[in-house]
Amino acid sequence: MPPSGIGLAPVSSRLEVVLLNRQRRRRVRSHRLRRLLEDAARSLGVSGEVALVLTRDPAVRELNARYRGQDKPTDVLSFPGPGGNAGLGDIVVSVDTAERNARRLGRTLQRELDVLALHGFLHVLGYDHETDDGTMDRLERRLRRELL
Repeated sequence: MPPSGIGLAPVSSRLEVVLLNRQRRRRVRSHRLRRLLEDAARSLGVSGEVALVLTRDPAVRELNARYRGQDKPTDVLSFPGPGGNAGLGDIVVSVDTAERNARRLGRTLQRELDVLALHGFLHVLGYDHETDDGTMDRLERRLRRELL
């Protein structure tokens, strides 16, 4: 159960994923990312709407500076919303940083985007690996095994 309790619904409910691809440098399998988030929501009994934005380092750097006070790009940012049909929140992924991560970790870019989307989704639901004594990390590992 998400810590905040937002977006809880029967397992048969559905997640609507609004995917905005704001970058054109790399080919991305959007349908795969949508399906991954839908499957994760189904597994967690969550419904509502989430936005997934794929963009480049300059846009993520600006958001990271504005909302986290860190003037540098990062791989993924999450912005929780009010929940349910009013919107679970937004996930913003830098494809540039994801590509660097993928090379460093020996993954494909698509696999790294999957990992980042799932990680961002859990943050949108209220999980926080920096404060939860491993709850988010355990859940993320389980979902990766099940869905990736």
